[in-house]
Amino acid sequence: MRRLYIDFDGVVMDSIPPLYAALEQSGVDENDEPGKREFFANYDYRKVINDDLLLNDSVKCINKLIESKKFEISFLTHINSLAEGVVKVDYLRNHFKDISIIMVPKEISKTKVVHSEGAILVDDYSGNLSEWEENGGLAIRFSKELEVGRFKVINKLDSLIDMFDDDGNELC
Repeated sequence: MRRLYIDFDGVVMDSIPPLYAALEQSGVDENDEPGKREFFANYDYRKVINDDLLLNDSVKCINKLIESKKFEISFLTHINSLAEGVVKVDYLRNHFKDISIIMVPKEISKTKVVHSEGAILVDDYSGNLSEWEENGGLAIRFSKELEVGRFKVINKLDSLIDMFDDDGNELC
């Protein structure tokens, strides 16, 4: 079984576009870091973390990953605030009882919080994926439209089942 980390925003949930639209509507300048921190600390994340914004059947796909027994799955998600983390945990616990949820403050690399060596990360952000590879992990980019780039790309999480054998070894 291979360790699999799944990002949340942009992989499970399409929460980033509406969150940044709300930031823009608030009038906070994107270059105003203190203003952005205050906005994110006070934002009602239930507006962007709900079933209406699920990406490509992600909950069903994760359940298929669980059933495959090929992966030891955890969610690995950056958070802007504790309020965001609370809403994400509540949401994920309503759908998945036994998957670990690891929240990472936005200012810290995911590779500093978990051991990436030999583990898979599915993320939509190339910066996270580059760091993951630099630290010995296998990086897979999630793109809802299968945009081709430097990394292997998937647009549905259950695609991972066909990419790995029963022991979690990558198939050619």
